[in-house]
Amino acid sequence: MSDIKSPVVTLTPSPTLDRTYYVHDLIEGGVNRADGVVEELAGKGINVTKGLNLIGMAAPGVVPIGNEDPSVLKRTGHTESLVPLWVDGSLRVSTTMVIKDGATTKVNEAPRPLTSEDWKAVIELTVETVTKCDAKWLVIAGALPTDLSTGKYVDLQPLFDAMKKLGVRVALDTSGEALQYWAKNGAASVMKPNAEELASAVGRSLLTNGDVIDAARELCANGVECVLASLGADGMIGVTKNHAWAARTPPIKVINTVGAGDSTLAGFLSAVAATTTAEEDDRFGVGFDVPKGISAAVQWGAVSVQQPTSGLMNLDNMPEAILTVEPNRDEPLSEPAII
Repeated sequence: MSDIKSPVVTLTPSPTLDRTYYVHDLIEGGVNRADGVVEELAGKGINVTKGLNLIGMAAPGVVPIGNEDPSVLKRTGHTESLVPLWVDGSLRVSTTMVIKDGATTKVNEAPRPLTSEDWKAVIELTVETVTKCDAKWLVIAGALPTDLSTGKYVDLQPLFDAMKKLGVRVALDTSGEALQYWAKNGAASVMKPNAEELASAVGRSLLTNGDVIDAARELCANGVECVLASLGADGMIGVTKNHAWAARTPPIKVINTVGAGDSTLAGFLSAVAATTTAEEDDRFGVGFDVPKGISAAVQWGAVSVQQPTSGLMNLDNMPEAILTVEPNRDEPLSEPAII
């Protein structure tokens, strides 16, 4: 892994062993037999790595992994794509139930806490990997573990500080209290909240495109260069301090929504990470092609929801992207975020 050059490195602070059960008909409160079971090593950053691997981009993924399951990398096919830091303990398990022609249900275990020493080692390994890869982007994605000694979320600020010194942009995709904190902090270059997460970050409901754009601009005012608002059936709106673009695909048949957000981020990076916009021709104000990125993002997301696994299996049957410059602010969201 040390000799691989890649524009992207990912960090999954709290990976998970993802078990997906496929059920024809679910009997609540009864005994059910699965038609099939798939086991994957997953987590948002790992899923981004998987996706970018499909187009030949190495995108090494840094992961702290519990040493009680030493065969997990080989068993799940990740001996080459991930950079593990072995820590004491076990992997958390996430369980997904995919019902034929029905809803997808997911139950996630809480992230395993890390010691302060382990988190320091994660930071050091991440900086080392970014430096060796000569990466231009670091993706920090997924739930954040707590620090065993403090009970608080691990601190990302040392990573932001190190990446700033290296001239590396950070794309942050997390949720809950951590998202709200870092949305106000503004240290990330890119954040990718869904509608509910964005509404929570600004403390109000989002009913229209204009609501989404205004909420995203609040994050931009805090220092975030670009907000990728992931809106489900409404596609994605990419927002910077001065511009907004919307992208969507024609309707497609949805099989499994788990991991779709990770695929959209991988799609975005596939379009923007390998090249940057020259300062003298920066039409987008952030140094990368946002409309090109969100167009790829919705295409990859549409492919993802047509597949049964949480990580992309292939990029077949990719639909076209429909891009709108300066979207209609009054257009209502088909899936509004109510808080």
